[in-house]
Amino acid sequence: MDSAELDRRFRTHDGWIPPDVVAALVEHGHLAQVRAQAEQGDWFCARAWARTLSGDQRLEVLRPFADSGWWAAVETVAGLLEESGRSEEAIALVRPHAEAGDRLAVRGLAELLAGQGRIDEVIALLGPGVGDWYLEQALVDLTEGHGRDEEMLALLPVVEPECGCSRHWGDTVRTAGLRARVLERMGRVDEAVTLLRAHVHRDNVTYGNAVEQLADVLARHGRITDLRDLAAGYGGLDAARRLAGLLEEECPDEAVEVLRTHAADGSPNAAWCTAELLRKHGRVDEAIEVLRAAARRGADDWIIHELGELLVGQGRADEALAVVDDIAGRLRGDMGAELLLERVRLLAACGRHGQAVAELRAHPEADGWYMAKRLAELLAEAGRLDEAVAELRPGIEDGRNRQLMAKLLIRQGRAEEAVTTARVTRPTTATWGSTSDDADDPWSTEPPF
Repeated sequence: MDSAELDRRFRTHDGWIPPDVVAALVEHGHLAQVRAQAEQGDWFCARAWARTLSGDQRLEVLRPFADSGWWAAVETVAGLLEESGRSEEAIALVRPHAEAGDRLAVRGLAELLAGQGRIDEVIALLGPGVGDWYLEQALVDLTEGHGRDEEMLALLPVVEPECGCSRHWGDTVRTAGLRARVLERMGRVDEAVTLLRAHVHRDNVTYGNAVEQLADVLARHGRITDLRDLAAGYGGLDAARRLAGLLEEECPDEAVEVLRTHAADGSPNAAWCTAELLRKHGRVDEAIEVLRAAARRGADDWIIHELGELLVGQGRADEALAVVDDIAGRLRGDMGAELLLERVRLLAACGRHGQAVAELRAHPEADGWYMAKRLAELLAEAGRLDEAVAELRPGIEDGRNRQLMAKLLIRQGRAEEAVTTARVTRPTTATWGSTSDDADDPWSTEPPF
């Protein structure tokens, strides 16, 4: 086995059975097919086959992949060794990859060492990697609770808003967050807060990770006034959510109002957060009205979906359908594909599969692969597997909906055909920006993909 080829296939699924199809084969008892594909070098099948075994048998299945030097397999085998109490073998397996400079392996080795309490070795391994945010984060993660926080502060780069350092500001913000974590766990909360505040906003850019971490620190330490100030400023909804969480138990009405203020500004995310809090406290009708108002303002499709879910859950599917129809009416009667798919989902949720199928088939975009996919799903939900398979078959040759087709075939007991359908071999000679001579080639490497 060649590690580069394994990695390519892992990223593209080229020539292998996709994981969800493998899971369906296992679920329906087609282990012989899974084993056969594993023995032919399919990693996803090998991994699934190994899960059905125990002890050294699992390792025997996966060892050939790990012996190639491919990191994903090495990591998996090392994890199995550690689970079996063979940590030294796991460390020995991973160490050469870490010593070769693979940063994923460096962190993997550090995690194995930390699991054995060998923190001195962890620091010796990761310390030279300071400057790489990934290894810095590992260093902070793995030393927590081991009394080495002073060392961590000494190792991590000093970051100040006006330090004039050469690091990219985004990297500086990440490192500031790590230093703040260490400061907080040392009990130096004021310093952590000051450091994070200095990195929340710069050059008209608000850094979401810094906002979230600052809001979390303030919430953990009950600093309600500071949280209010943050929510009213650059912290926005992220800070408001933490503030609402603090207020919720003793002052649920105030918590709702904190979020409702942001929802009133037109934020669909704030509307959803407000509705969730209302629903949690049994105020479902109010939650519905918050989402309904957001939908009427032209919110994203997902808000319509959430509103539909809430209404259907209350046995009010007809109202949910009316919402979709109302929005279509506002769009001059244009029931676009996205709205139709939501309407179809609602029809299916209240058992009206026949109507859902008929409306899908009547839509102008019914020939699209995405419509065929949803239609097949509806037919399958109604137990009409033969019709579902027939609906997908015309588009299979161009590479569309192969995974769904394979899973339907598995449900019909046609495992061999499912494997053939699911396995797709992509061309490997194309380079970025090249085009195929065939205008219908589904593997074009330039837009549209």
